[in-house]
Amino acid sequence: MIVRQFLLWAQTAPPGQRAEALGALARAYLYGHLSPLDRAEAETAMTAFLDDPSPLVRRALAEAVANAAEAPRHIVVALANDQSDIAARVLARSTLLSEADLVDCAALGDELTQTAIASRPYVPVSVSAALAEIAAAGPLVTLAKNSGAVIAELSLARMVERHGKEAELREALLARSDLPLSIRQTIAVALSESLASFVRSCGWLTAARMERVVQEAKEKATVALSSEATREDVARLVAHLRSTGQLTPGLILRAMLSRAQGFVEAALAELTGLPAERVAGLLWDRRGAGGAALLRKAGLPDSLLLAFEAALTAWREGGRDPLEAAGAQLSRRMVERVLSACETLAPDEAARLLALLRRFEAEAARDEARKLASALADEAALATVLEHAPDMLDRPALIAQVAA
Repeated sequence: MIVRQFLLWAQTAPPGQRAEALGALARAYLYGHLSPLDRAEAETAMTAFLDDPSPLVRRALAEAVANAAEAPRHIVVALANDQSDIAARVLARSTLLSEADLVDCAALGDELTQTAIASRPYVPVSVSAALAEIAAAGPLVTLAKNSGAVIAELSLARMVERHGKEAELREALLARSDLPLSIRQTIAVALSESLASFVRSCGWLTAARMERVVQEAKEKATVALSSEATREDVARLVAHLRSTGQLTPGLILRAMLSRAQGFVEAALAELTGLPAERVAGLLWDRRGAGGAALLRKAGLPDSLLLAFEAALTAWREGGRDPLEAAGAQLSRRMVERVLSACETLAPDEAARLLALLRRFEAEAARDEARKLASALADEAALATVLEHAPDMLDRPALIAQVAA
């Protein structure tokens, strides 16, 4: 009877009062001790208010039922398909919405509703896939930042493909602990291309020069990313590179000259179809010609075989420079060794290869000088501190802290 009187009163009450009263009715339904008859009438009243012309009233209902697992599901679904600011309240919080409901709302909604879905405490893989395929950059940033979102590798790749130029999205994706290595490499490529587009628009470099710079930046980032990854991750990265046409002989040569052992083994295993263990055995066997046979089986160009064989020989001989970090930068010693070996080739065969190796040599020299300069600067800074604080020399903890 009380609910019936409420409905009669609501016909003439102003929107603000209707909203306040409807919120109280919804809370009574959810948390009060109504009789079965009153409860049924209250549900009927809330359902009727879904057609209220005032958004203020429907918003109050959405706020009341958004977190309630006992709310009538049909009311929650109706509110999820209301105007964006109302729908967002239940889309972000209600546990009554199924994956199918969320996918449908994501497909039909605007950025506000998509952002609400992306911010849910748990976003299942199917919903993440739908958002990756259709959502704008803003909702995808929210999704990437959401640790409760389960995002498949294919969906991550689609996000980068559609909105990889957005710096905020790249940053959010890179911060995810579950981001596959192949996607990190794709993001590095997207960043390189974005910077290249800016440089081209400024007219600072010719198109050909810019293309070379971008290609070398991509390759350097790819090898560096692989240096700290597991064998399984590197294998997946190499498979991704091959499927996208990025696994070039030049990239493999760079990896070899950077002593990125895991990458070289995975690349040759991918190209030859041999198990990674077998590839490793052939590469590092000092007694036979397994390395050369492996390189030929991988389909590497004949013009590069001498360079690869010289690099393998230098690598097997060891003698690592303390300034070098395996897989992170080119080994100047190995580059010089390969240059010496390739200078015996006919000019028409070796022109492009020698040009590439000389660029590698210049890059390695700059990296080496940069690291050495940094080390010398750190030593000078420490010496300056100790010189101006002689009374602190008897405090080993302070000196160790400064040195670190």
